[in-house]
Amino acid sequence: MSSAPSADLFQPLKEDDPAVVGGYRLAAVLGAGGMGKVYLTYTPGGRPIALKVIRPEFSEDPEFRRRFQQEVHAAQRVQGLYTAPVIDCDTEGAQPWLATAYVPGPSLAHAVSRHGGLPLRSVLLLTVGVAEALHVIHGAGIVHRDLKPANVLLASDGPRVIDFGIARAADATALTGNGVTVGTPSFMAPEQAAAGTVTPATDIFALGQIAAYAAIGAPAYGDGPSHAVLYRIVHEDPDLSRLPEELRPLVTRCLSRDPADRPTLPEVIELCHELSPTPLRQGEDWLPQAVAGSITERLRLPEPAKTPPPQPTAPPTPTEHSPHTPPPGAAGPYAPTGFGPPSAPTQTAGSAPGMMPPGYRTPPPTPAPGYHTPPPVNHGTPPPFNHGTPPPFSSGGFVPTPPPVIGGPQPWGMPPQPKKRRPGLIVAASIVGAIVVLAVIGALVPDDSEKDDAKSPGTSSSGGGSSDGGSSGGKDRPDPKPVSYQGIDITDNYYVMLADAPPNPIDGEDSGASYSGGDLFYDYSDGADLENRLGTDNGKLVLLNNSQKGSLETCRGETRYTEEIGLDQLTNGSQVCVMSNSGHVAVATYRGKSGANDPSRYLTLDLTIWRNAEPPKDDE
Repeated sequence: MSSAPSADLFQPLKEDDPAVVGGYRLAAVLGAGGMGKVYLTYTPGGRPIALKVIRPEFSEDPEFRRRFQQEVHAAQRVQGLYTAPVIDCDTEGAQPWLATAYVPGPSLAHAVSRHGGLPLRSVLLLTVGVAEALHVIHGAGIVHRDLKPANVLLASDGPRVIDFGIARAADATALTGNGVTVGTPSFMAPEQAAAGTVTPATDIFALGQIAAYAAIGAPAYGDGPSHAVLYRIVHEDPDLSRLPEELRPLVTRCLSRDPADRPTLPEVIELCHELSPTPLRQGEDWLPQAVAGSITERLRLPEPAKTPPPQPTAPPTPTEHSPHTPPPGAAGPYAPTGFGPPSAPTQTAGSAPGMMPPGYRTPPPTPAPGYHTPPPVNHGTPPPFNHGTPPPFSSGGFVPTPPPVIGGPQPWGMPPQPKKRRPGLIVAASIVGAIVVLAVIGALVPDDSEKDDAKSPGTSSSGGGSSDGGSSGGKDRPDPKPVSYQGIDITDNYYVMLADAPPNPIDGEDSGASYSGGDLFYDYSDGADLENRLGTDNGKLVLLNNSQKGSLETCRGETRYTEEIGLDQLTNGSQVCVMSNSGHVAVATYRGKSGANDPSRYLTLDLTIWRNAEPPKDDE
């Protein structure tokens, strides 16, 4: 029998903590940091996961939300043996959150603070594992930016790197835009502390700090006020006097102030193997016995939260109603007793204790003795109840079923709503109603055929607003009002739809077919000018001359259409007309692209959109 979970590791929820996030019922608090609070919860199958809820001050910043969405989607593609995979997320809710696999192990910071530095073999295995994790993370186009002992967890079969890339989302928010840096000062690289260019080599510097911290039991640049630590990182050499002699060549190279002098990740792994007196093989014995005991503590998880049982209710008492009429408040044979989760969940196969699939329905109450059961009403044969089939998963996580809409499709396990009228009456009423509506429309709409025939041949709707299709006697409808969006970053392989408000970039690779008919996309490829381009799969583009001013009138009058424009044709301020087949018109103002050292490829645009400015047309 396992003992109760430690109160220090799994803190109970407080009054200001939510009970449920994204359909996950929270069980305990795992910790809190600068970006948000982390909770323990469970999937429907009972697997524990760590769910991080972003702090409100970040979630209220639209730039943070945009970058957070990009980084989380990129992180979902990271599938390494030494990383904690992203299981589920919500980047558009009131408070964004993401869920990762729960790692039953202490952080490196917790282990060192409690037990001191690690032996040489453990440090080498730690460094190799983190280097392999960074190799996978960098391969996905992500720079961690905040690699520190608190973001390295020590599992029984090796380290796990967490929170990769999330710091970049906060890098340009209102909270960090006034000289505030993102990251932990003691583990920043010099270029990061000096607000320089962040590259994958920045994580190599942090890896050297991780190795030194694990061996020494303290940061290589010491403790103290942040500004003092940052000054030493930028201008002074680290204190490696207590570092084991075998590790000094590796750590010294990683902590070079010049990023170009730092080793690559394959070189780090090779150096670790050369320094080890025995072959490095990851196993259950890679940690000291005292640290391994902390893993056992984290396996004693608290029980998932259970919904309190319902209060017992007295059976209905017969009243002076007709024997064929149910007593007031009684449910019919197939009438649902309510929507949403039940008040008294039960354990089903394949689900976590205390969690019930959405759409579960409490069985109807048993009639009181002496009550005459009415004859069954013929509503058709109801579908069988389904309490055991779990809901679908998205990226490995739980996707809660939304509440049913009356009259709409019902969720699994929920019988359809009984019809109030016979089908014959509905059809008859529909036919009569249609005849009445057509008669009214015919009386109100004048016959404009003669006017259309007499219309002058030079009349056109272009330039003065698109035609409404003749229903208004040939009159032009007013032009839509423009809506502007500033600083939209479109990452490589992402696209935007002009109908979206705001037009947030969408991952073309995750959407199936290439760009999914995107109104505007960015495609980058080294060595081919036309592959480094701005393009459309759902309309036409026009690159305006310097003398032209982007407007709805200008775009309507242009005929120099193309479907792609190379970025070598654009300079800061260049304007492009976008004519969507869906009828939307936009002027995209080019504001530049990512630098050569930036880990991701993107371009920045300002968009002014006139939605529904032209009649929709079929794709050509």
